[in-house]
Amino acid sequence: MKILELYILRRAFQMFLITLLPVLTIIWTIQVLGRINLVTDTGQSIGSFATLATFILPTIIPVVLPFALVIGVTQTLNAMNNDSELAVIDAAGAARTLLYKPIMLLAILMAALSFLISNFVEPPSRIRAREMVAEAYADLLSSVIEEKTFRSIEDGLYVQISERHSGRVLQGLFLVDFRDPNSDLIYYAREGSIDPTGTTLTMRDGEVHRKTKDGRISIVKFVSYAFDLSSMSESSGDTPVYASDRRLNDLLHPDPTDKVFLASPGSFRSEIHRRFSDWTLPIVFALVSLVTAGSARSSRRARLHPMVGALIVCFGLRWVLFYVTNLTKTNASVVPLVYAVPAIASAVAILLLMTNTQIRTPRFISNFIGGIFRSVHGLVRRPGKAETKEGGGA
Repeated sequence: MKILELYILRRAFQMFLITLLPVLTIIWTIQVLGRINLVTDTGQSIGSFATLATFILPTIIPVVLPFALVIGVTQTLNAMNNDSELAVIDAAGAARTLLYKPIMLLAILMAALSFLISNFVEPPSRIRAREMVAEAYADLLSSVIEEKTFRSIEDGLYVQISERHSGRVLQGLFLVDFRDPNSDLIYYAREGSIDPTGTTLTMRDGEVHRKTKDGRISIVKFVSYAFDLSSMSESSGDTPVYASDRRLNDLLHPDPTDKVFLASPGSFRSEIHRRFSDWTLPIVFALVSLVTAGSARSSRRARLHPMVGALIVCFGLRWVLFYVTNLTKTNASVVPLVYAVPAIASAVAILLLMTNTQIRTPRFISNFIGGIFRSVHGLVRRPGKAETKEGGGA
């Protein structure tokens, strides 16, 4: 690779990282904060929360990476144009491949990385994250790990304990069950224990208060009372494995007896084609960036910023691909469109690059934007003129 190609590749890669890391951090933080209840509701340690946050990261990278690439490449090329570097390259008679080669090399590397993450890293990460959440909520002891604090085990079921001892023994139990719409139950017990399977809470030396809808209250004392937790354990402990959680081989060769596959075979079809098409977006977006910012341009010409134009096109392509991919869940005949969208976009971009056609802002858009700026400028200047007239009359 030539020195100039390495220079362009280094600048584009640096700008790509500068864009990727902050955007990835912001989106990752938003996703992680949405799961902060794992700590507040179940009493999990900060280490468990950090582990869960790590498993969330691979699900975000393939989404953010293409847009970080288009921003990094467009900004690099625009900076080179402003510094007259693109004009110098053209004036020196260098082939256009000198500019295209490093950009496309970077795009191909990012596309390969996106494919590997989407197919081999993201699925097990999704499954492990679901398992962590299910295990945390399935174990009653972890849900009431904080003593002398009310914890919601599930909707309408609350527990408080005074002390927690080894051997799954709980002291000073207070349990409120509002799940039955016909009556409210409140349990008091001096001691309780949970069996190893986590399906039964045995309370000893206590009483239960029952209040019906008509306001009647009954109190029953007991020596030993078994409270069934199996329904809660089943609902919380099962880890559903959706199509997006499956490995590539499971999507290509699904088990015909799989309940999830039998319930929604279209989701498997949609997921496999999504994985085989989304990884091409870095290449498509790089071509769009080259079309919008890969030629020397005069800064005096009224136009949209190349990054704005590139992002508008890329967001539009991403939305169309997302829409078409979702259609494949219910209509298998739409599958060719999933691959046609990036293929047609790439073909059009390559044709524009081969003919060295520069994309200009349509006249009606330029006129519309110019009208907005003129209106704003007039509103800003109008108060000043009014003050001048008033001052002259005085």
